[in-house]
Amino acid sequence: MKRLWELKQSAQAGVLDLYLYGNVESDGEDWWTGQRLESETSANHFRDELGKYPEAKEVNVYINSYGGSVFEGTAIYNQLRRHPAHVTVYIDGFACSVASVIAMAGDKVVMPKNAMMMIHNAYLYAVGNAAELRKAADDLDTINQGNRQAYLQKAGGKLDEDELTAMMDAETWLTAEDCIRLGLADEYAEKDADMADASAILQHAKLNLEQRIHLQKALAAQLREVVHQPAQLEQREPEAPPPEPQKDPEPNSQTAGIMGMLGGMFTIRK
Repeated sequence: MKRLWELKQSAQAGVLDLYLYGNVESDGEDWWTGQRLESETSANHFRDELGKYPEAKEVNVYINSYGGSVFEGTAIYNQLRRHPAHVTVYIDGFACSVASVIAMAGDKVVMPKNAMMMIHNAYLYAVGNAAELRKAADDLDTINQGNRQAYLQKAGGKLDEDELTAMMDAETWLTAEDCIRLGLADEYAEKDADMADASAILQHAKLNLEQRIHLQKALAAQLREVVHQPAQLEQREPEAPPPEPQKDPEPNSQTAGIMGMLGGMFTIRK
């Protein structure tokens, strides 16, 4: 099974590559056995994995996530901020909800032009009386205020809190251009490597197309040769006419009487 978190030593010494491709989830518990269930995307798991490489000087974080637990994401954000290594975040696809908060931990945030970020307010499912529901709403306001600080700290003055609050209230999707303008990202992903890959793919497709055209031309030439060949008629001996069917013998008087009786007893209907 593919791991949602993948932390591995890069080919370069002292560089770690961290891939977050999936939802951020907390550890759980089996309600039947009471056994602790460890999540591969929890802050605890991330802490343990990151602790295996204390000598890391560079950490590259690659994100493609729709978000998840705000508590786990906030803890991961703070772990990255506290880590002495230089952190570069690459948003490979989507950085939504708390995944966008994790992205704010990057000393540098890099986005391709087709990547997206989504910011919104935290939410929860709540039951209870009026006082309990009011408290839940107040708690959400406090949580949202904490999340806003992560964005504002990264933006460095390019985004004020009132504008950010309105964007989070509206659940706003941001392009790479928007993120760079607002200070939530620092630069676009390099184009040279992407264009080189695209050029190689196009060249491969061009070769395949040329091969298919050449094959089609060869098949068409062979078909033309077959069509224009003179027909060779085989001389066959005339077939003998089929034998005439033999007539049933005329029934005698006794048989005719029996058949007449049966005909009166059974009638075939359509």
